[in-house]
Amino acid sequence: MPLRVYNTLTGSKEEFVPINPGKVGMYVCGVTVYDHCHIGHARANVVFDMIYRYLQAKGLDVTYVRNYTDIDDKIINRANRDGVPYNEISERFIEEFDKDMARLMLQLPTFQPKATEHIPEIIALVQRLIDKGYAYASGSDVFFRVDRFEGYLKLSKRNLEDMQAGARIEVDEKKEHPMDFALWKGAKPGEPYWESPWGQGRPGWHIECSAMSTKFLGDTLDIHGGGKDLIFPHHENEIAQSEAASGKPFVKYWLHNGFVNINAEKMSKSLGNFFTIKEVLERYDAEVLRFFLLSAHYRSPIDFSDQNLKEAELGLERIYKALAGIDERLAAGTDHAPTEESAELEEKCSSIAARFVEAMDDDFNTAMALGHVFDLVRSINRALPVSPLELLARVKQEVANIAATIGVCDSVPAEYLQRMKDRKTSEMEIPVEEIEALIAERAEARKAKNFKRSDEIRDLLLEKNIVLLDSAQGTTWKVK
Repeated sequence: MPLRVYNTLTGSKEEFVPINPGKVGMYVCGVTVYDHCHIGHARANVVFDMIYRYLQAKGLDVTYVRNYTDIDDKIINRANRDGVPYNEISERFIEEFDKDMARLMLQLPTFQPKATEHIPEIIALVQRLIDKGYAYASGSDVFFRVDRFEGYLKLSKRNLEDMQAGARIEVDEKKEHPMDFALWKGAKPGEPYWESPWGQGRPGWHIECSAMSTKFLGDTLDIHGGGKDLIFPHHENEIAQSEAASGKPFVKYWLHNGFVNINAEKMSKSLGNFFTIKEVLERYDAEVLRFFLLSAHYRSPIDFSDQNLKEAELGLERIYKALAGIDERLAAGTDHAPTEESAELEEKCSSIAARFVEAMDDDFNTAMALGHVFDLVRSINRALPVSPLELLARVKQEVANIAATIGVCDSVPAEYLQRMKDRKTSEMEIPVEEIEALIAERAEARKAKNFKRSDEIRDLLLEKNIVLLDSAQGTTWKVK
C-alpha cells in the first residue's frame, strides 16, 4: 500500500506523490520566541519530527525547513517589560527552544531560518504583490487585498462575506476591506525597524513564512505543516500571498496536528491549565513525554493528564523490560531449541515490519504502529525463557528499527530502567536504606513464622507506595 496522507486542503486522504520523484520539500511553522515552549509546541514538533523521520526511512530525500519568528508584537512587548533589546529576548528563547527539542530527541531540520535574516526577501515579495495589484500601501503599512484573491479561505472552508458579517472587527481607516491583513507594519515610536520603500517598519507575521519557505523550497512545497490552530488565519493568508505572487499552487499537501487538551479541557493560560515543556520534564522523563505524544494519531486531540502520562510511562517500561530481558538472555548465552511459544514469537517477528509500515503508511498512524509493538512485546514475555538466541536477536533488531524510525526507545534498556528507578526513588517518602532494613526484618519474621509482623511490614511499605515482590530468589521491591 502506498503512503497516504490526510490533506486539509481537500479534506481527504490522498496518495503521497512528491512533486520531484525521490525528493520532498517540507515546511513547518516554528515558534514565536518570546517565552518558554508549552506542551502544544511539544506535540507539533514531535509530530513533524516523526513524519520527517518516516519519510527518510522510506528512502526519500527530505529538505525540512522550520522557522523562528524572531520579531513580533509579543517579543517587543516582552522586551519592553524586561527593559532589554528585542533580540536579547528572541535569542534567549531560541536557545531555550533548542534545548527543549533536543531533550525530546528531535532531529535538526535541514534549515532553521529566522525572519530577521530574510528582510530583503520579505520586502521583495511585498513589492511583487503591490506590483500585481494584490497589495497596497497605506501610510507606512502594507495590506493584502483579500477580495482580490479568488481562492481566499479555501483551506479553512470559510466564506468571506459570512465572516465579515459575523465578525467584531474594529474599523481601521487604513484598510480597504476589514479582513485585509498586514504584510508590512510601520514602526511605532521606540520599536525596532528596517528600512523599506514604504518607510521604517517590520514584516507581518504571515509574509515571513511565504518568503522563507519559497526561498528554500521553491514556489510549490510538497508538505506544509503545523497545528490546527494555524489553519486560519496564518496558513490561509500564506496561501493567498504566495499564490498571488507566483501564480502557482503553494502547497500540495497540508498536514495539521490536533490540539492538546488538559484533563479534557482545552489548554489555555486563562484557565490556568497551561504547562511548559520544562515543567512537564521536571516530573516525567523526556522519553515518556515523546512516547505519550505519539501514542495517539497526530490529527486527533490528545488529553494531557497525570493519569495518561503515567499510563504512557508504564507502557514504555513494558517495552524496555522486554528488551532488557532479551539482553539478559543474549548475555547469558544459554540457547534453546524452538518451542510452541517461540513459534508464535517467530511469526510475530516475521510480520512486525510489514504491520508497522502498513500502519505508518495510513497517514502516519503511530497509535496503531505502537499497538503492533505491544502485541510483539506480549509474545516476547511469553516466549523469552524458551526461545532460541538467534530469534531473540532478530526480535531485538526489529524493535530497534521501528524505534529509530519514529524516535522512541532511544536508550539502552538497562540504563533506561535504572534511570526510571532512580527518578522514582528520589521522589519516595521513605529512604532506600529503610526499605532494605524493613525487607531484612520481614525475612527474619517469616523465618521465625511471625507472619503478623511480616504482613505489617508489607502493609507499611505499601502505604509508602512500595510493592514487595517475593520469589524463590528472595524479595525485591518496586515503586507502586
